[in-house]
Amino acid sequence: MVAFLSAGAVLMACSDGNVQSQADGKGGGIGGAQQPPKEKPRPMDVELATSDPRASGGVVGAGDQDAVYNYSPTVMRDGGKLKMWWCSQYGSAQPPGDDVLYAQSPSIDGPFKGPSGGGPAAVFSGAPGGFDGMHTCDPSVIKVGSTYYMYYTGAAGDHALGNSIGLATSPDGVTWTRAAGGQPIIGPAHDVHRANVYGAGQPSAVYLDGWFYVLFTDTTAKGAGWNGAGQFLLRAKDAAFTQGVETLGEQGFVAKPSTISPRTRSLVDGFSTDLMWVGALDAFVIAHETDTGTTLTFWTKDFTARPYRPAIIPGAWKEGPGLVRRPDGHAPLSSGDVCDRVPFDVVRATIVGGAGAPTDLKHFGLDVRGSGACDGDARIRTSFEGVAMPSPQRTIDLVADGALVRVDRRSVAAALAGEVLDQRLKVVDRFPQAARLSAGAKMVRAPGRGYGVVLDGKLYVLPDAGAAGLNDSTVEEISDQAWDGFPAGFPLAG
Repeated sequence: MVAFLSAGAVLMACSDGNVQSQADGKGGGIGGAQQPPKEKPRPMDVELATSDPRASGGVVGAGDQDAVYNYSPTVMRDGGKLKMWWCSQYGSAQPPGDDVLYAQSPSIDGPFKGPSGGGPAAVFSGAPGGFDGMHTCDPSVIKVGSTYYMYYTGAAGDHALGNSIGLATSPDGVTWTRAAGGQPIIGPAHDVHRANVYGAGQPSAVYLDGWFYVLFTDTTAKGAGWNGAGQFLLRAKDAAFTQGVETLGEQGFVAKPSTISPRTRSLVDGFSTDLMWVGALDAFVIAHETDTGTTLTFWTKDFTARPYRPAIIPGAWKEGPGLVRRPDGHAPLSSGDVCDRVPFDVVRATIVGGAGAPTDLKHFGLDVRGSGACDGDARIRTSFEGVAMPSPQRTIDLVADGALVRVDRRSVAAALAGEVLDQRLKVVDRFPQAARLSAGAKMVRAPGRGYGVVLDGKLYVLPDAGAAGLNDSTVEEISDQAWDGFPAGFPLAG
């Protein structure tokens, strides 16, 4: 079973960060002119209060038929449903090996059922002859625009260093097509060969500011621990990581010609983690298993410092957690106090079953208090980016780039937003209205640029063509030069 790294491996929690901010210098500008006051350094190592611990009474989802293990889930809150994909195995799904199962539920506590209401469906399996010819496991699913992207571990067999990371796409999360010609998009670095010969896998993906981020295990990385533990981060502007790739090193993100380069910086000492962007905290969080449960380790957006002390979601575990996330991999807003609370919920395997592999997926969670999500314009902008909600004019307002885009059709707003609320938040009324996306608005595509919509003469970038059909818009083919001739708006997703 490709993704099961021994539960006996040593998983160490990161030590609490104690990053000290440098004091601001003082002095006049040129000719004695006063400089505008500098923004105060962001506090670091802040301790967050937690409350409302919760746990499911039993197993929330499991494969039927002959599935004897269930682990490594990815959980998406999408369109009023909880959608979950995870690693299991059905004898009926050929070839023999790990399969990705899918099920959905109105509640995080389940029961998760297949799309037809019966047992979970095997929606992705090995492709004989490919790098993933036997095993497909450890799915991480995000949705950008109208397209679902699944990053997964694939292997042709159980041989040493056989694991690499692949990508598949889907219009519905059920029917999947391999991307990148069925080739792996991230493989082992081969910096160091250790006793742990797992290779590269266990990906977790997030879409933010037009970047696809993937956090993953690589037991051959220079920065991995003695037992192969470690988590490494890449990002790129395209989902398949074919161009514009950047790798996170000691000095931040560095451009690289491909995904294969020395991997020297690990973000946490562990296996099978999950990554999420938390706008309300203006921070990334990595969920990873330690002795007492799931540890939440926080990083600033550029991964240079830890703004908060780690928090722990306690309880039993035997394999890595799946955070409950928005379709873009961001944290959902609290259903209570959006300015103070952030919900953190995970699904994780809790026992090693009769097959000697993790199973019994259960839900655990808690709220973090004191987020300060509404403390000033900058924090409000970060906290509610990508959120859509009713406008005063019976349309939908999408928060994007610190402004409101008024969208005529809810379905279009839902395709562009990371989260759609049923009620308006008064806190967004301070944002200016930048544009209105009316039904039938002009949409364009340029071969080297992608898709966009023209609003009041400006060109706003779209993630894909999905919004065009929903908006009854025709897509006009234009040249890259014509695209570049438009005054630039901002992206309407991510």
